[in-house]
Amino acid sequence: MYEKAKELISAAKKVLIIQAENPDGDSLGSALALEEILGDLGKKISLYCPVEIPKYLRYIKGWDRVEAKFDTNADLAIIVDTTADVLLTKTMETPGAKHFLESHPVLVIDHHKTESNLNFKITLLTEEAVATSDLIYKLTIDAGWKINQQAAENMLVALMSDSLGFTTQNVSTQTFMIASKLTELGANSSIIESRRREFMKKAPEILKYKGILIERIEYFLDGKLALIRIPFEEIQQYSDKYNPSVLVLDEMRLVEGVEVGIAIKTYPDGRLTGKLRSNLPISATIAGFFGGGGHDYAAGFRVYEPIDTIIPELLDATDKAIKEVNENAKVL
Repeated sequence: MYEKAKELISAAKKVLIIQAENPDGDSLGSALALEEILGDLGKKISLYCPVEIPKYLRYIKGWDRVEAKFDTNADLAIIVDTTADVLLTKTMETPGAKHFLESHPVLVIDHHKTESNLNFKITLLTEEAVATSDLIYKLTIDAGWKINQQAAENMLVALMSDSLGFTTQNVSTQTFMIASKLTELGANSSIIESRRREFMKKAPEILKYKGILIERIEYFLDGKLALIRIPFEEIQQYSDKYNPSVLVLDEMRLVEGVEVGIAIKTYPDGRLTGKLRSNLPISATIAGFFGGGGHDYAAGFRVYEPIDTIIPELLDATDKAIKEVNENAKVL
């Protein structure tokens, strides 16, 4: 399973590690872990993301080494935490990036079950797992490469982030085993969480804005779907301090009767993004209706359609997904 990945990495002298347009704790932690591991192998590493790393992720050491410059001098590109072309749109629009990815070896390491729709040749290392760092850990152990203390911390950050502190339904005994091994190598979950909490602190105006968002939540499908719409003006005003959708998504899915919480952001270019959190394993299914993907309990999508067109489609997709998962539960 890991042979082709090891072969590509061994042959490369300089590696470009790419995150998608929605960087999160898993993608950033995984990218930084690879930087440490491959750097110890003597590789030169460039870290790339087409968007600025969000402030809420800056508790992760090394975030400031991620650049918006696409290094076309690399021998190998490694894309972490996505196989979806829609999340690499800005990357493909970057001068020189499209040609590079079509003419160089590309290794994709991802833990989502969504099938890849990338339209250039890739070597895919994928497996259903809690986080991409799961696969990086297994690859590293299989190859016999060194995991230094910082790499261990980066991988534990990624695990904690995508599992919401080891609380999601896909956390297994293997997840805790990997976390234990990373702890033995010097990672400290208490220190990581302390730094995260410090960066999660909100300014008074953000707490006030959260209250405004909560008042605007809409409920559909007999209260099973909670929806919040976030216009571009608010994205501009607040995103630099705190991601508006993150402010309320967890609260939305914890309302009695709610199975899915969805935050929709709208942009001047006609773009619309949706971020989903659910209590049933249907987030990826719903996002898939719109060309997106992700986890069973957390996913996202992006489209270029008016919000008044998308809302009815979203209601229909959510209703179908809830009914399907409930019917399957009855059969079991």
